[in-house]
Amino acid sequence: MTDTTSFLNELTSLLGERGLLREPDAIARYISDWAGDTLGTPLAVARPANTEEVAEVVKRCYAQGIAMTPQGGHSGLVAGALPATNGQELVISLERLNSVRAIDPINFTITVDAGCILENVKLAAFDHDCDFPLSLGAQGSCQIGGNIATNAGGLNVLRYGMMRELVLGLEVVLPDGRVWESLNALHKDNRGYDLQQLFLGSEGTLGIVTGAVLKLSPRTTQNRTALLGLPSIQAVIDLYGLARRECCDLLTAFELIPRRCIELAIEATPELRDPLEDAYPWYVLMEVATTGPVDLGSMLEALLETGMERELVLDGALASSDTQSAQLWQFRESMLEGQRRRGEHLRTDISVPISAIPDFVTRASDVVMAASPECEIIAYGHVGDGNLHFNILPPTAMADSDKKAHLHDLEERLFEVLDDFHGSISAEHGIGRTKQAPYLARLSPIERELINGVKTLFDPKGLMNPGRILPAVE
Repeated sequence: MTDTTSFLNELTSLLGERGLLREPDAIARYISDWAGDTLGTPLAVARPANTEEVAEVVKRCYAQGIAMTPQGGHSGLVAGALPATNGQELVISLERLNSVRAIDPINFTITVDAGCILENVKLAAFDHDCDFPLSLGAQGSCQIGGNIATNAGGLNVLRYGMMRELVLGLEVVLPDGRVWESLNALHKDNRGYDLQQLFLGSEGTLGIVTGAVLKLSPRTTQNRTALLGLPSIQAVIDLYGLARRECCDLLTAFELIPRRCIELAIEATPELRDPLEDAYPWYVLMEVATTGPVDLGSMLEALLETGMERELVLDGALASSDTQSAQLWQFRESMLEGQRRRGEHLRTDISVPISAIPDFVTRASDVVMAASPECEIIAYGHVGDGNLHFNILPPTAMADSDKKAHLHDLEERLFEVLDDFHGSISAEHGIGRTKQAPYLARLSPIERELINGVKTLFDPKGLMNPGRILPAVE
């Protein structure tokens, strides 16, 4: 037997037949993400059932020099958790670590395994009259470990913050197999360096998160949702400023949606109907939520009345029930599927200062259209945190073989505009492999030195998710 065969046999003995997958049919779903990208075949797929098994697998990989790819719910978009093409990386799936360990509704914390699906965590919190506020389109499949590794954001960042603000404690298997346990449920802890923050957004390059203490919020007892038609993107930003002041911390979502996205949503979900009597160039999907005796209806109506008086809002639909609210949010979800059905296109995940959104969209659109007059721009996103998805559909008549290079050229032009606004090329999806080159090109020498130093300290052999964020060690 080869050394590799012996190694895999050892893992099978450790994890059982269910714990190590080798056959092509069994591993097929571990080599694709939501975008449908396939990068290669793993050495095998390990499926440990608890932290101790994860540690033992990692310890053996470290001893044998086997590269490891931690993997969650396959909902990433930057190829950060997909195996490489060389067939030498062991995928370590956390899907069997899926227990809720503890809930403390007085301390407003929940302790979970990293493989817990986000939606299940939210439901567990709900049962204790609490809420875990992270809200993502992929919450039915994404896992907490992946949310932590990518510092996930989503729809409610303007009120609750990124995942970085929602984690109190972590349990991590380090690249050599040691377990760092820091499952503290403290809301205030000022003891020196905050090591756990290094793992948030590290994309599995410094270790494998196996457990976490998450911060909960009181479960909201009422919410109001509105879909509004606006004349311009500047009106959207002006309305956001008004809403932020009038609704304060009760504002949970404020989504920018162009008319084209409404059309794509209706194409993808035919049961949807145009939400307003007339079509408008821009829409806002906003939500306010609270607990206690606050009259949200009057608050929202007063906001919209002021918005109409200032000619910021032209028309709107207000949900009067949870069912109607869900129908309005369906536009936001279905427009993503509508884009996906259009085939290969450029998906970006950028951020600029909120006040700069109109100028950025105008300048970026001018640059892209000058280079590719027949492409289609779809710019939407989370106004409350400056996160835009400036996506580009290539010309319909362009040959499929030419689309990838064309979109790459447009992305480079787009990022050059972004640099002028001191923006970020990745607001919430991470770097992975897909964004590595533009990320490295924008690092200062001192940033590169510090980041390399952190990676070397935690993973001196370069075995933990190599080639993601930073180049693999040769």
